[in-house]
Amino acid sequence: MDKYERVIEMAKRRGFLWQSFEIYGATAGFWDFGPLGAILKRRIENLWREFYVINEGFYEVDGPTIGIEDVFTASGHVRGFVDLVVECKKCGEMFRADHLTEKHNGGCPECGGVLGDPYAFNLMFKTAIGPDSKRIGYLRPETAQNIFTAFGRLVRFYRNKLPFGVAQIGKVYRNEISPRQGVIRLREFTQAEAEIFVHPWEKRHPRFGSVADTVVRLYPKEKQDGINITVGEAVEKGIIAHQFLGYHIALAQSFLTDVGIPLEKLRFRQHRVDERAHYAVDCWDAETLTDRFEWIELVGIADRTDYDLKSHSEHANADMRVFVSYDRPKTVEQLVIKPDMGVLGPKFKDMAAKVADALKALSIDQLRGEEIAVKIDGKIVRIDPKWIEYERVTEEVQGEYVVPHIIEPSYGIDRIVYALLEHSFEEECVEDDDARIVLRIPPNIAPIQVAVFPLLSKDGLVECAKRVESLLRQNKLLVDYDESGTIGRRYRRHDEIGTPLAVTIDHQTLDDDTVTIRDRDSMEQVRVRTDEVVEIVCGLLSGDVSFEGAGTRI
Repeated sequence: MDKYERVIEMAKRRGFLWQSFEIYGATAGFWDFGPLGAILKRRIENLWREFYVINEGFYEVDGPTIGIEDVFTASGHVRGFVDLVVECKKCGEMFRADHLTEKHNGGCPECGGVLGDPYAFNLMFKTAIGPDSKRIGYLRPETAQNIFTAFGRLVRFYRNKLPFGVAQIGKVYRNEISPRQGVIRLREFTQAEAEIFVHPWEKRHPRFGSVADTVVRLYPKEKQDGINITVGEAVEKGIIAHQFLGYHIALAQSFLTDVGIPLEKLRFRQHRVDERAHYAVDCWDAETLTDRFEWIELVGIADRTDYDLKSHSEHANADMRVFVSYDRPKTVEQLVIKPDMGVLGPKFKDMAAKVADALKALSIDQLRGEEIAVKIDGKIVRIDPKWIEYERVTEEVQGEYVVPHIIEPSYGIDRIVYALLEHSFEEECVEDDDARIVLRIPPNIAPIQVAVFPLLSKDGLVECAKRVESLLRQNKLLVDYDESGTIGRRYRRHDEIGTPLAVTIDHQTLDDDTVTIRDRDSMEQVRVRTDEVVEIVCGLLSGDVSFEGAGTRI
């Protein structure tokens, strides 16, 4: 077995991950998170919240996972969220056309049969809303769109000030054509995204100085070979387009290394023009090196410009602008558009005010020509230029209306879970060539934080162990009590699932009220008083206490 197979075998056996619907033969692209996997996933999500909600101040929202067709028409997903598919005429297997290589000589990779012509396949899951099935909906392919459609409410919540960020963690769905990469490519997965709304001409980050000296490994699009460079220098040289992208590249690196992704197996690769999403002007992927799949994407950091807000503004006839005040008022000469209400009123009646507002929003270039067209309530209204007058005025301007640009760091939580399992998975030989599997997961991420073992299930040791377990649980720690098998087997069991600490109660506990604490990584043990065990365990988990100074070494 290669490392992927060994990790997945352990993950299934120990309750991290397994394929969904196994009793029915399973279906590619769907995986369950078991008892330990679900806890591990939540701990990663909560660390992400510490970074983005607590530290960055991005309030979190939670929108529906089903969206109406109008939303995804405006976003471009109905039209553009497609892959080219080819189907084997012999065995019926389907493949993404861009995943087929020359080594297949134009034939089916499974059976060698003849492949049909490629055709476009939309990756969204389509559904119907309501019992009459007349209104079309889609399972969302990203968490972002409900944030964009709620922009007006969100900008008011943030008191009409730029920049501001909004966070969201939730399920997304992509009807992958042929997901053959296990947990790396899923049809249902969890994204953690932040949408940061910034001034379109001011992309200097207010805290960029705090990350400017961070060294990152970049693979720019011009020549996809790596360079080690500080974020500050990369922005200065134009390798990274601006400070907001640079700041969030550095932040993503900090998060991923805190999760447990080794820095030496991490890089940031810039998308080539032909692989960028339809909404992005620039995008960098945080990628990690894996044993079977080589480099896989964990995070995408995109500059979506004003694509989304402008598109929703046009399709929904909604105002997606923010008024930005100048530091000092400016005196400007403006050409004021004055629609002739004496003509518009009788002609358009109740719609006249909307027509006038639409005309005032047009630029001079749009007002030129023999006929002017504006969209009112989804209908095209045609205006004779003779119905419009112009006046030049000089006035003092306090600010201007802008459509913000959007910077989006998007994290694939499920892939991060797998990458962490693979990178922390180690097999080593100990005494008498006995193999030990250990998950070296950071203590703050580990599913079970501490295990409690009575040395024997007799002589009053169980009662003492239960008391220690209760003390630890009262302090909000996730504890596993285990009295099954030999003490060595129990240690190995918890090493394999990444439990950082084990507390053992033995006969000496009955004599002097002390217990042993064992470290997962070094297997060293210290002895501490029972009334100190909670404080010391919490200190070891947080990193405030070193194991060497925790107690009397055994």
